[in-house]
Amino acid sequence: MADIVNGLLLRDQHVLLAHRSTARRTYPNTWSFPGGHVEAGETIEQALSRELSEEIGILARSSSFLHRFDDQPAGPESRVTFHLFAVDEWEGEPVNLGDEHSELRWVSLAAASRMPRLAFASYADLFCALATPEPGPRRPDFTPKSAG
Repeated sequence: MADIVNGLLLRDQHVLLAHRSTARRTYPNTWSFPGGHVEAGETIEQALSRELSEEIGILARSSSFLHRFDDQPAGPESRVTFHLFAVDEWEGEPVNLGDEHSELRWVSLAAASRMPRLAFASYADLFCALATPEPGPRRPDFTPKSAG
């Protein structure tokens, strides 16, 4: 089983989405978040920091756990656990580094919940749960309708 971390950068009721390259083996041509595999000897938090630095060139300053779910992208032998974190503060401006993503885009939480080709349908529920009428971060009690 593999562990994957994803960072949801949140700013002014917007989330940074990453469009996965069409060349990706899993979840190609879908919208997701910067992140990747937890390497041997790393904590989930260390992996999140490393992946955000490698993929979008930022240093996360404040993050909080949002949700965890499992998927089997290539059948039962390929079980993966995703760990999603809200990132509220960071240093640097996100830029697309490497070839894992073809585009980065800031999208309002309301619009993100309606985007086509999300890597997981449950992301729409997450965006709705994160949307707040008043300014400031809020950590919802998020339970998706479905994991994938």
